[in-house]
Amino acid sequence: MKIIQQDDGRKGSFKAMSEGAVAGEMTYVWAGDAKLIIDHTEVDPHFSGKGVGRQLLMQLVAFARAGHIKVLPLCPFAKSVFEKVKEIRDVLS
Repeated sequence: MKIIQQDDGRKGSFKAMSEGAVAGEMTYVWAGDAKLIIDHTEVDPHFSGKGVGRQLLMQLVAFARAGHIKVLPLCPFAKSVFEKVKEIRDVLS
């Protein structure tokens, strides 16, 4: 599975691709230069239960760490993972 990022400076997404199909997507909006808000995560039902959403979040966390960016998870899925996995909370705003 390949994860690609798209970002236009105001909003962006991480998309999980599998054999040319979108398996899942996590979207965010920028709130200033060093903070982003995760607003939605969606996984194609064919990939449900395969950890696609978590892979998307981990990629976003790696992006945030590399850029010293803080994250506000408004998406219920992302928020629940941050609550369960304390090792990624360093990026929370």
